[in-house]
Amino acid sequence: MTSRSNSFSNFSESSYDYDDKEQSTVPTSDRDEPLNPGHRNNSFNGLLGFTFGSKKMRKKKPFCQEKAIVGLALFVIAFVGMNWWMLSRIQNSGRASQVEFRFLEDNSSTLSIRGELLRLGLGKGRKPQKTIYARLLAKAAHSLAEGQKKSEPKDLWAEPYFVASSWKPCAEQRQWLPSEGKNGYIIVTANGGINQQRVAVCNIVAIARLLDATLVLPRFLYSSVWKDLSQFGDIYQEEHFIDYLKPDIRVVRELPQELQSLDLQAIGSLVTDADVVKEAKPGFYKKYILPILHKNRVVHFLGFGNRLASDPLPPQVQRLRCRCNFHALKFVPKIEETGALLIRRMRQNVTRLGPLDRHLVGPFSKSMLKGERNRGEKVARYLALHLRFEIDMVAHSLCEYGGGEEERNELEAYREIHFPALVELKKTTKLPSPAALKAEGLCPLMPEETVLMLAALGFNRQTRIYLAGAHIYGGKSRLASLTTLYPNLVTKESLLSSSEIEPFMNFSSQLAALDFIVCTAADVFAMTDSGSQFSSLVSGFRVYFGRGKMATIRPNKRRLADIFVKNNTIDWRTFEQRVRKAVRQTKRVFSRPVGRSVYRYPRCKECMCNT
Repeated sequence: MTSRSNSFSNFSESSYDYDDKEQSTVPTSDRDEPLNPGHRNNSFNGLLGFTFGSKKMRKKKPFCQEKAIVGLALFVIAFVGMNWWMLSRIQNSGRASQVEFRFLEDNSSTLSIRGELLRLGLGKGRKPQKTIYARLLAKAAHSLAEGQKKSEPKDLWAEPYFVASSWKPCAEQRQWLPSEGKNGYIIVTANGGINQQRVAVCNIVAIARLLDATLVLPRFLYSSVWKDLSQFGDIYQEEHFIDYLKPDIRVVRELPQELQSLDLQAIGSLVTDADVVKEAKPGFYKKYILPILHKNRVVHFLGFGNRLASDPLPPQVQRLRCRCNFHALKFVPKIEETGALLIRRMRQNVTRLGPLDRHLVGPFSKSMLKGERNRGEKVARYLALHLRFEIDMVAHSLCEYGGGEEERNELEAYREIHFPALVELKKTTKLPSPAALKAEGLCPLMPEETVLMLAALGFNRQTRIYLAGAHIYGGKSRLASLTTLYPNLVTKESLLSSSEIEPFMNFSSQLAALDFIVCTAADVFAMTDSGSQFSSLVSGFRVYFGRGKMATIRPNKRRLADIFVKNNTIDWRTFEQRVRKAVRQTKRVFSRPVGRSVYRYPRCKECMCNT
């Protein structure tokens, strides 16, 4: 058992940074008993044996009784044949099938399913794949139709534990004098997308304080993956960043003139990720980086991805990290204004100011008070969903998603281009099978699994859903189950006009900033992969500023995998109960575990005060 756990641990460390640490063992009382596959056949054979027995027995029976027995046998044969025919139609992977849901009226509880379940292809012009979770999707559709007249679960739109409201933000409390920055200048060129860059900026702020150095305004490294030329000032307010951090560190816009002409690589002042261990402790920087500052007066960190440990860190420096993330980084007015517009449209122009609005969109939060006042608050609620199912995530996971050999070939080709180290690892190391990865909760939730989770939790069909993220692997066909069962699903692209979204086109980081605002302000935020940096930052903001009222769904994928594996036998009521139990257990309120990120888990004495 130990060796098995280690193999999964090693693999997960080599892939994405997963945060699922919940218990994966499901209590015996919470498991379904496996069905005996031969039980039904034995009963059927017994019935046939009784019906078509010896001639001697049949001769002794009255004609009417014999006729009844033959009729019963024919009925059973027809019933079993019909079941076999329906099952073969649902599971036939060679035919293009389609679901059509017809709702008779808005207040009707009848759902008509015509045809077969869902053609979920991998993309335009490709062969249809096997219908995934067809049986459960049909049950979910029926449940959503029946549930139109029912009320949703009481705690669906709220945090279930009152203790969450006892934590208050207090990262703005300072107990030190400003740093003079006398030991030299630190330059950082952060890599990755907007989420990785945000973490890098706050980490470098902490290091500047540790080394008593002056920080030059951060720069962002151009990535061939993201293809975004945005720099720090295109996303965040530079003046606010400099002024807000004055009591902590000295921040300047550029190096002094006499240092600008230096060849930093030639003098040994260029520090890459290869030179800094991952999760480096403060002692590393004081031992290896401070001498460079003393000698050359400048150090340039190139990349700087995840290069400062969460612990141990002096409490006031840890608090500075929180202060940077939650207070110093404010989006530029262009992003704030469009973010406020998206929130208002998601709330259907109903007048309501959310707990996080002013922290996310600043002065533009006043626009939230310019809506209709005669509509109920429930109408204005919305759920934000971060569906982490882009091709990079899908390929890197090494999991399988129902697309068969064509899918495997396509993802392997993608890995060879973008993840060559992973391809080499597969050749030299025996890695866990896709089924084993799934069972350990290391695979992102598929769109089909996501919609089943939402339906099981009790979100009704009219729920307004904001879908965040980039291009979903498989395109519109892969989203068919989600958009069919929840027709009020929108994206920033569908909410904004072409002229409103045009200033952000070709700037993926700025588009991601809009997603961040709408997701953070949502009444409920649902993530499908807890290892996502985006989901971590959003959930952290909701904890820090949310007053214990901002519900977040963090599915335990290990437990859900144990439920989904029974998709061919489990009844819908049992499925609902088990999904709700699995999700509720992840909502428990606790302080930040040692070694975990303060950006995701701000409930700690350095960032928040427990009243």
